[in-house]
Amino acid sequence: MFTDFSLDTRLLKALDALSFTKPTDVQNATMPAAIAGKDVLVTAETGSGKTAAFALPVLHALLDSPAPQSGARVLILTPTRELAQQLAKHIDALAQFTFIKTDTICGGETFKPQAARLRKNPEILVATPGRLIDHLDKKTIELDDIEHLILDEADRMLDMGFQEDVERICNSCPDNRQTMLFSATLAHAGMRSVITASMNDPVSIKLNSHREVHSSIRQQVILANDIALKDKQLVWLLKNDSFEKAIVFTNTKVNATRLNGYLRYNDIRAGVIHGDLTQEQRTHAMSLLASGKINVLVATDVLARGIDVKGIDLVINVEMSRSGDDHTHRVGRTGRAGEQGVAISLIGPTEWNLMSSIERYLKTQFERRVIKGLEGSYAGPKKLKASGKAAGTKKKKLDKKAKANKKPNARPSEPKNRVIVDGFAPLKRK
Repeated sequence: MFTDFSLDTRLLKALDALSFTKPTDVQNATMPAAIAGKDVLVTAETGSGKTAAFALPVLHALLDSPAPQSGARVLILTPTRELAQQLAKHIDALAQFTFIKTDTICGGETFKPQAARLRKNPEILVATPGRLIDHLDKKTIELDDIEHLILDEADRMLDMGFQEDVERICNSCPDNRQTMLFSATLAHAGMRSVITASMNDPVSIKLNSHREVHSSIRQQVILANDIALKDKQLVWLLKNDSFEKAIVFTNTKVNATRLNGYLRYNDIRAGVIHGDLTQEQRTHAMSLLASGKINVLVATDVLARGIDVKGIDLVINVEMSRSGDDHTHRVGRTGRAGEQGVAISLIGPTEWNLMSSIERYLKTQFERRVIKGLEGSYAGPKKLKASGKAAGTKKKKLDKKAKANKKPNARPSEPKNRVIVDGFAPLKRK
């Protein structure tokens, strides 16, 4: 029970209002060390409830030790704007019976209004690294009063090329701060450097591996000849499978835009989100999905991390993820908080080996599924290696007699009266 952590009564009141009664595994494992003020290094899968695991201890610390004349006291770094906004909303809900204010510092919105909001000194800042660096460069923010630094989805920030920015931000905060780092994996090449730059003798907590298959997610694959057949299969699934809300993932912004138009043409209530849209457009699409005004969101991997929209019970990969980790985070948008979900991947001839690699990485095998009338001619490779990948066909070797009779390629003779100087053949004068 949350009452076991001796949290401030105002936080317990908020938890009761939100109907949060039983802590998740990551909350039970993290909160005692976090409340004690220790640095915490947590490896946990997405959708495990880690936001409250760091938010509740931080809010309790702010309430236990008020500092009304200081600047921002908590800094939360996160990879994407959507996740930053979601975190801020969640923290506001937990702090609803307090006077603690949270603000976001993200790209995609005008710089000057952000700088003006910073002058109001919100206690908690949720920021993306790139925009925060802009404010540091222009001296519109100081991090001298930061008491708690949280790096959320740290591996994703490194994947997006933010390692140098993250380390610079860590070095801009006071040395005596508390740091909590949350990541799905510590395998990234730059993770050790970030941990060294940000943490002091952290308590290490490892929960469910990101490679473990979600027991609450049923994973299926459907074979397709080409893009045209995938489009038809996608429409069929969205019109015939039972779901409340769905996310359709693609690998490119161009295909996301195309599919959004195609689905809407086929009378499916769809929206789109990708990196080329403005923050206002992205926020609008997310709100439409959350409110139920649309029930399908076509997205690139910008939406694969940390987004928690209630009711997502179907994920469709129109294009297979480029890695096992990316696949895990995509399908992790469903099957959250103990709910059941389905993840379907449409596999073309060039994606079989990638699918097999992901199956092997996750130590599982996806369920094969066929849509009657939309089977197509592609039924998978004729021969498979032990790894599950397609077995390549070897070129037939010429026998010795054929080799002996085969004439070498004749070298073309040079035209007469042609002079070559330093590798160039000057044009013949007329």
